[in-house]
Amino acid sequence: MLFCAGGPARADEAAPELARYDAVIDKSVDRALAYLAGKQLKDGSFECPMRGNSGVTGLCVMAFLAKGNTPGRGPYGEAINRGLDFVLANQKGNGLLVGPTVSHGPMYSHLICTLMLSEVSGMVDPARQKRIDAALAKALKLTLAAQRVGKGPIHQGGWRYQDTSVDSDMSVTGWALMGLRSCRNNGAPVPAQAVEEALKFVMNCRCSDGGFGYTGPAEPLLARTGTALLCLELCGRHGDKSAAAAGDWILANLPKRFGGTNFYYGIYYCTQGMFQLGGDYWGRWAAGMYDMMLKNQQADGSWPAGESAETPAGACYSTAMGVLAMSVSYRQLPIYQR
Repeated sequence: MLFCAGGPARADEAAPELARYDAVIDKSVDRALAYLAGKQLKDGSFECPMRGNSGVTGLCVMAFLAKGNTPGRGPYGEAINRGLDFVLANQKGNGLLVGPTVSHGPMYSHLICTLMLSEVSGMVDPARQKRIDAALAKALKLTLAAQRVGKGPIHQGGWRYQDTSVDSDMSVTGWALMGLRSCRNNGAPVPAQAVEEALKFVMNCRCSDGGFGYTGPAEPLLARTGTALLCLELCGRHGDKSAAAAGDWILANLPKRFGGTNFYYGIYYCTQGMFQLGGDYWGRWAAGMYDMMLKNQQADGSWPAGESAETPAGACYSTAMGVLAMSVSYRQLPIYQR
């Protein structure tokens, strides 16, 4: 079945015809969250082939928050707190938020956890809030320092796997920009220049057909283009020519099957970006995305582990990413606000 075939999506003012699918989406997300709760380990992290991966833990915590769950309250309140505590306990002296195991370098986990801590800030008890404030200050300092490492003209302004990397890629830069935007919304001292420099790198990856590449203007793919679109939308370029062209590229290159390289990553970023664009972009994307995700959800509420580079992250990663995509229009996470 083609991805663009009609299917369910949560109601939204930009696509009110999708309201009838609300209950189906709710049940799917609830099943997925129950699965994640059952996979949390004693130390607060979540089951993963890379045991103790803070990035996967950060994504799982955000999945609970995305459905409106809050720390310390309700059925998942303690699961959220334990996940938070795991991330906070594993911050390094230099500010790096990374657990015992990493994949593709520590900046992925660091930036995901920075975003998560910023999103949950203000929801927690006073003692945890104090720890979050201190952790975010150090995490933000390291993130900004990593951007300022001397790089070539094409790569300047972005981030990559290490905080000392002298090149940049779209994937890591996407997490960094989401984290910076979230921190800035919370009142953190994020320089406007840092955001502008990051957007310059994003635009350096723009291809002539409207899609975006990984480290430059070549080989546009869904995950890369979705990441770039979200960066543009979140950082003051809502609906401009480049953002609209990226949305058009995504609609022209909808996935035709479930799975494949970076599938969950692409679903996550394209869903967020198209939701920000709204209108027909969101309506056409959402219908197919929900149809595909609902059809392939497992009996236990999970989504199967990803392929290729996503395989080592396991089913908690894929399930958390699925929830984060499917719950975008709930708008419970501040980063999901239009």
